[in-house]
Amino acid sequence: MKTIDLRSDTVTLQPKEMIEAMADAEVGDDVYREDPTINRLEEKAAKLTGKPAAMFVLSGVMGNQLAIRSQTHHGDAALVGANSHLYTHETGAIAAFSGVLPVPCSNVDDCIYPEDIEAHTEGPDIHVPPITLLCMENALGNGTVVPLELMKADYAMAKERGWNVHLDGARLFNAALALGKTPAEIAHYTDTVSFCLSKGLSAPVGSILAGPKETIEKARRYRKMIGGGIRQGGYLAAAGIYALDHMVDRLREDHENAKYLADGLSKIPGIELELDKVQINMVFFKINVPNYDAKSLRKYLQKNGVVTLPPEHGQYRFVTHYGITKDDCDTVIRLIKEYLASKK
Repeated sequence: MKTIDLRSDTVTLQPKEMIEAMADAEVGDDVYREDPTINRLEEKAAKLTGKPAAMFVLSGVMGNQLAIRSQTHHGDAALVGANSHLYTHETGAIAAFSGVLPVPCSNVDDCIYPEDIEAHTEGPDIHVPPITLLCMENALGNGTVVPLELMKADYAMAKERGWNVHLDGARLFNAALALGKTPAEIAHYTDTVSFCLSKGLSAPVGSILAGPKETIEKARRYRKMIGGGIRQGGYLAAAGIYALDHMVDRLREDHENAKYLADGLSKIPGIELELDKVQINMVFFKINVPNYDAKSLRKYLQKNGVVTLPPEHGQYRFVTHYGITKDDCDTVIRLIKEYLASKK
């Protein structure tokens, strides 16, 4: 029986051709800047994001935190989304690693608006840490994307105040597809941008941090400081190059499957789901059925080969990715429909 793992696109496995590219990679010592495959990946990533320089890092968390450390000073503050990944799911690294106070901004749609920046603009006051960095996210963790015009407005207002701007673009290519834009068009309204080569792009390990040369050089030193200096990392970088060359266009399939799954689930009595919020490869929904039990449903699904996360605040998140097919979506829809029908 096939396992249908909907917990996250972080579980994505690699196509055979990607593994072959890794095995055939030409490598060197990257700390000495002598790994030709990493060098090629970084050049490609810089070009795709429209930035002067880029650096290969081991994870999206590492990329985000190096960006923050490289653009702030100890005792500064950063304006962040209250539900953003770098605020809620990176183990407090903003404070622990950079000595920066995260100032959370909360909106129903998780976007940050110019009026939020205006509201958090402080005059000179020795009691208040100065905000020097705006951290945006696109795509958002709630599965929606931030319109480019909003990013442009936020960026302009932040720069007026002398702030730098970082974009957590873990799923940057998903956002670009949903918006009908290029990654460079999105990254244009940022100083630095990070994106994952794993997740939907299917590489086993790795992310990119891109930005100005001086900032990336500073981040490279901090990467070494925290043990992120890579030796023969070209084997991993080869997967990243393959991902950027071959796995970007296929993200469309993940988006289509997410919409297909969402449409099927929305037709099941008792499921609450907003179809217009299915914008990338994530489906969020709630179940409102008498006698329904979340643990029991997860056990039923797992027994039938479907792996899911437990609901958070009553809300499920199903994520489509490479290896999840339309037939798999039909299986999930059928199983949930059967389970809920048995509870009537």
